[in-house]
Amino acid sequence: MAKNRENIYKLTLTAVLTALIFVMAFTPLGYLKVGVVSITFLMIPVVIGSIIGGPAVGAVLGLMFGATSFIQCFGMDAFGTTLFGINPIFTFIMCFVPRILMGLGCGFIYKGFKAKKHSNVGAVVTSFGGGFLNTVLFVGFLLLLFYNTEFIRSFGDSVIAVISVLVTFNAVVEWIACTVIGSAVSIALAKAMKSRL
Repeated sequence: MAKNRENIYKLTLTAVLTALIFVMAFTPLGYLKVGVVSITFLMIPVVIGSIIGGPAVGAVLGLMFGATSFIQCFGMDAFGTTLFGINPIFTFIMCFVPRILMGLGCGFIYKGFKAKKHSNVGAVVTSFGGGFLNTVLFVGFLLLLFYNTEFIRSFGDSVIAVISVLVTFNAVVEWIACTVIGSAVSIALAKAMKSRL
């Protein structure tokens, strides 16, 4: 009975967080545009879901995050639209794979801490990890798939130069926001879930 209630809770949470991802993605809540880069807060619901629901929920929410990114490549985001014009298949891969891996990775990070009875510390580390993994995986896939294109080469004449343009204070803001909000919300939700089950 308790297991069924837990599954229903996780399913409901996944649905709510999916809705939140889409609302954030298509309103000013999800992105803060700064020059050629965007500060995104969409990894926060993914992190929360991966902490509460585990790796599978994290992967599903990462998939939803990726879907919103890919949708924006159809004229809604200049950076994504340019990449889509260069190579639609690579753009699809870049939008989805890093976000799915981020959600999955966060789920496993938290699972490791939870197994050692360090849930609160795990929530903080996982929340930071969500922001960090999102940056590393996204930029990594971008360089892997698009580095040899004129568009990306226009940012700099070396990998380090391109990274220095793409990863600036935006990454730090994402990591801080994800760590603070993700850990606070997930710890509160975990306590609420524990008291109801």
